[in-house]
Amino acid sequence: MKVPQFMPWVGQTEYREIATCFKSNWITEGPKARVFKEKLLEIIGSKYAVLAPNGTLAIYLGLKALRVGPGDEVIVPDFTFIGSATAVEMCGATPVFVDVNRRNFQIDPTLIPPLITKKTRAIMPVHMYGTLVDMPAVVKIAKKYKLQIIEDAAEAIGVHREGKHAGTFGEVGCFSFFADKTITTAEGGLVVTDKAELYERLLYLRNQGRIKSGTFIHPKIGYNLRMTDLQCAVGLAQLSKINQIIIRKKRILSLYQQQLKDIPGITFFAPDTTSEWIPFRVGILVNRAHELMEYLQKKSIETRTFFYPLHRQPAFAYLKKQGYAKKMADSRFPNSLFGSSHGVCLPTFPALTSTQIHYVCKTIKQFLHDQK
Repeated sequence: MKVPQFMPWVGQTEYREIATCFKSNWITEGPKARVFKEKLLEIIGSKYAVLAPNGTLAIYLGLKALRVGPGDEVIVPDFTFIGSATAVEMCGATPVFVDVNRRNFQIDPTLIPPLITKKTRAIMPVHMYGTLVDMPAVVKIAKKYKLQIIEDAAEAIGVHREGKHAGTFGEVGCFSFFADKTITTAEGGLVVTDKAELYERLLYLRNQGRIKSGTFIHPKIGYNLRMTDLQCAVGLAQLSKINQIIIRKKRILSLYQQQLKDIPGITFFAPDTTSEWIPFRVGILVNRAHELMEYLQKKSIETRTFFYPLHRQPAFAYLKKQGYAKKMADSRFPNSLFGSSHGVCLPTFPALTSTQIHYVCKTIKQFLHDQK
């Protein structure tokens, strides 16, 4: 039996929405994009939003709107997808990495203050695997040191903490609609804010330095960072079944937990109890994680590691030559390293069947039995 790590849940609903774009002969950003954005704002609860080509560029737009640039530093968790940090680099600023907690691998607020310097401009909490960072603690730090907050909420659409949606605690929140996200547009992103001034900057930045298209007068420097109606048509179809997606993902998590709960040596990724949780992925922590993944691969089961620590990424080795070597020592990131070496993301997607889950769990049990 073959079990993929992920498959997008798309079909006739998406096809019909896309077909209306061709019938109307409107395929670039237009009416579908406007409706998609409005529906997202209803879910998230922000005042303003702009669409973006993908999650990384959504973060880039957010950082540019906050006027992060050369000479600035942005504190980023060491345990996250590289796009969180490359967006900082795209602005000419420097990502400064901070370790996470071992319970759910969210940024550890207690480790942020020692990293703050005169160059620090913003903090970027990343909401991992469908649960939320301890945002009250991060907000408190940001206020004390007069820093801005840009939230990477790529994996947290629909998730709340104490009544507030992910991405709405700071100045700017950023979302992704990549193929493996809770809802997808194939590629796509969103930036939200409650500040009118930031919204105006975002409009200029994403639309070639002008508020509206149709004119060749460009008051400011901007870029082409829009989405198409074809993508947003897929997004509208996905939003129509977002509740079903969430229910299915929670059921998948429950089935995994039921079948693996009594197995020694397996710990499930778990959220903070004060946060809602939409299991973006089902993650487990286990010794010999990479050997387990190889074993599962031989049985036609696809898995994925947890994130590789950013401080070890070859792409950021140049920072060590720019005075950040001590801040990038392995000793500063025990939890990020632990997650990378012990974490396994099991197959998690809405169409995953109970039969497939049973096969995955049976194979994991067999591997652990053979290791005794």
